Amino acid sequence: MLSLALLGLRDRWASFAGSFVALAIGVGLLTTMGLGLASTTDAPERAPERFAASPVVVIGTDTVTVGRVTHELFHPHPVDTRLLADLRALGPVATDGGTDAVGVDAAPDAVRRVVGDRGRVLTGDERRQADPGPERDAEALVTVNALLSTAGGVTAFVSVFVVASTFAFAVALRRREFGLLRTAGATPGQVRRALLAEAAVMGAVASGTGCALGAWGAPELARVLVEGGVAPEWFTVRDTGWPFHAAFWTGLAVALTGAWAAARRAGRTGPVEALREADVDSGVLPPGRRMVGAALLLTGLALLGWMLLTDPSDLLKRKTYTTRPMLLVTGTALLTPLLVRPVARALPLPGVTGMLVRQNAAAALRRTSAVAAPVLVTVALAGSLLGTAGTVAAAEAAEARRHTAASHIVTGGDLRPVRVPGATVSPSASTGVFVRDGATAVVRYEARAVTDPAAFAELARLPVVAGDLGDLDDGSIVIDEEIAHSESGERRVGDRLDVRLGDGRPASLRVAAVLATGTGGNGPYVTAANARAAAVDRVDVRLPPGTDPAVLRAAGSTVTPVDAWAAPRTSPQTRLGFVVVLGIALLYTAISLANTLVMATSVRGGELRALRLAGATRPRVLAVVAGEALFAVGIGAVLGAAVAAVGLAGLCAGLAALSAPVVLAVPWAPMGAALAGCALVAVVSSVVAAARASR
Repeated sequence: MLSLALLGLRDRWASFAGSFVALAIGVGLLTTMGLGLASTTDAPERAPERFAASPVVVIGTDTVTVGRVTHELFHPHPVDTRLLADLRALGPVATDGGTDAVGVDAAPDAVRRVVGDRGRVLTGDERRQADPGPERDAEALVTVNALLSTAGGVTAFVSVFVVASTFAFAVALRRREFGLLRTAGATPGQVRRALLAEAAVMGAVASGTGCALGAWGAPELARVLVEGGVAPEWFTVRDTGWPFHAAFWTGLAVALTGAWAAARRAGRTGPVEALREADVDSGVLPPGRRMVGAALLLTGLALLGWMLLTDPSDLLKRKTYTTRPMLLVTGTALLTPLLVRPVARALPLPGVTGMLVRQNAAAALRRTSAVAAPVLVTVALAGSLLGTAGTVAAAEAAEARRHTAASHIVTGGDLRPVRVPGATVSPSASTGVFVRDGATAVVRYEARAVTDPAAFAELARLPVVAGDLGDLDDGSIVIDEEIAHSESGERRVGDRLDVRLGDGRPASLRVAAVLATGTGGNGPYVTAANARAAAVDRVDVRLPPGTDPAVLRAAGSTVTPVDAWAAPRTSPQTRLGFVVVLGIALLYTAISLANTLVMATSVRGGELRALRLAGATRPRVLAVVAGEALFAVGIGAVLGAAVAAVGLAGLCAGLAALSAPVVLAVPWAPMGAALAGCALVAVVSSVVAAARASR
């Protein structure tokens, strides 16, 4: 069986070239992503910098524990004066200009006895936690981890799809060969084993090649992430073995999985049936594929509906809108042969050439579906990912603009508002609260601390569903519907809400108002008395007509007109992530299109020569072939756009349910660029192959 598989690979190497390249690149990308993920587990061990000369470092209380749940405080406590005096009694104390952390030249055990529960004692390499770097390093590693995880998931998804579809199409073109084998006495099991052996050999070689590519590409990926500002400057790829094993065996499993369904279908074909139907497209959508495709499609739609009914805010989360479209994309791609003919009829093509193109595309369902499916994936991913991200960003910007009557926003660290006659000034600070949700959970909410409640009520245009913003005072809090409808029970206006403030202090605050959830930035709000350690970092100002905004400028502050302040923004890290994900999808689509069209056109020599004998000129024949390729790409684009439209419609419904602005942002330019790239690859591949086959 192995020798038969090797002979088959040698004689039909062109048919396996696309699968080999796709699998090798997929394994290479998985190896690269795996090496990158292995390097994000923790930051490198580095020597303490801030208190390098002190054997012991004491940090003020920086966590709060409620029940069995511990969270980091929004405003960590400094080392207080009394504790500082007790530490000085033990030995020299270095304060480094602040009291959030101090270095102590004393025995660690003695320091721990003195500190008790009034702070944390750090020794050895733990002293690094007092430096400002570790928190930034941890945040950067989380960003890198999320990017590489998403890219790895998309790589696995698209590679399985491309390899499986390529194998299925290659097997469909070999039905005459299988009929001859069956006529010569080969059993269905032998046909299946021959195909699986071919896939195993090709998969092993391609996976080994991919591992070598990944070892070369991982350092390059680290360099791109550092230069793109996603990863910290110290980020490098570590020498780890498990990503190579994971990628190799995943690649081999992908090859066998992709060939398994095609092998089962080939083994079930009888000799006479194969010879009779070798050139007729029938049974292109087996019942099993039909059921799986319908199940995935219905599951994706049901999941979308369930999120709309239970938690619409989940639709706005990046992890959700990155992974949710996969069900719809896969389900629609599996059902592509069923959808080709209806879409083909709906796309008018004038003239004799147009008639030939449409009839050929509708008759050759396998070829048309194999071309349309990868285009569907690319267009759907581009529309879903970029469209959802753009729509969420636009909704957040519109919501921010709607929620303030200010004319300018002043931002900066520890601002001192400038007094302007006739102006309404509302300073606020970034803080947070901790709210119990259910019996054991404690949720950490970012909040704003308002310095002047009256000015805040005058400038704020928040979506109040109950209560009044004017009732906010030092003994109350403004919450959103997420907190109001928690598992702990309904919280209504006037009820008492037990919270932990940003510095960990317990407080029982009266609910002054309840806001609609929106895109996630609607509360909570407290007064500055409940966030004493928070420094003012934003000032909303409504200037009298004709007043020069320059009067608001002060050292360290930035004055921005409210329209510019609320403009939609996408971080460079997010843009780079989408470029990586969509680049992977487009690369695989190009490989799949080129391989499918070269294989399909190379066996159409008799058909193309028949067109020549019927009077068609060589340019007309090439035009028909190019038109078929473009028509199939167009069908894929229509189906992909439909999938993206369903996802965006669900998102818009979710924004409406959250009382947030609905601003649809369709990524026409990226989708058009991806589609143009697919069309170019399809036309060039089909025309070159047709020119050779029609000689």
